[in-house]
Amino acid sequence: MSNNQNKIALVTGASRGLGKDSALQLAKKGFDIILTYQTKKEFADQVVKEIEALGKKAFALSLDISTTAGFDQFVTEVKDVLETQFSSAKLDALVNNAGIGINESFETTTEETLDAMTNIHFKGPFFLTQKLLPLLNDGSSIVNTSSGLARFSFAGYSAYGAMKAAVDSLSRYQALELGSRKIRVNSVAPGAIETDFGGGAVRDVSDLNTYLASETALGRVGLPDDIGSVVAFLCSDDSKWINAQRIEVSGGFKI
Repeated sequence: MSNNQNKIALVTGASRGLGKDSALQLAKKGFDIILTYQTKKEFADQVVKEIEALGKKAFALSLDISTTAGFDQFVTEVKDVLETQFSSAKLDALVNNAGIGINESFETTTEETLDAMTNIHFKGPFFLTQKLLPLLNDGSSIVNTSSGLARFSFAGYSAYGAMKAAVDSLSRYQALELGSRKIRVNSVAPGAIETDFGGGAVRDVSDLNTYLASETALGRVGLPDDIGSVVAFLCSDDSKWINAQRIEVSGGFKI
């Protein structure tokens, strides 16, 4: 078992859903957490309290992943938080999780929608990671959130699935180019999960939930902690020889 005490992870989009559970699972593994939110500060503050209840430090920062305009200021804020709240200068893990789900057919997807999906799911994480590289310790771990929709197809997710396939490819290139610093990069691809994604349809629409469970080898849809524990594992030294991999966490969906 690795020792993750005194390590610090930054998790984007962690005020709810998969990001929240990833932050909590990382805290359970011994990490202190910097988490980001876009608008729901009250949700982020609650996550901070839950992490502190686990005996770990946490701090929430606002971040709009859809535009690079605020990234320099965000990095400055991370530096300040590391110094003042954690008495540290560096991060040990970065989880690029922030994102949205838009259900729109290929035929009706607008340029505006495609640009938004590109900015949030690819361009944003690309340049945010680039900006944060000086704050990552050598030997750190980066986990990028992909999706099962990069492997299997559902109508209405052509833009989303394509962006997540790009994330998988980017992760391999990052792993190659950051290997000299012993920084590992992997992507985690959730299947159908009971979260707010897509308006909470998997969680709230009984017929859809039943259908998705029937297509899953383990007979149910996923829960946030099914994913968060894998993210935390990949950030820890327990996975020190796992690099440049796409890890699908779907219970065996459509195999």
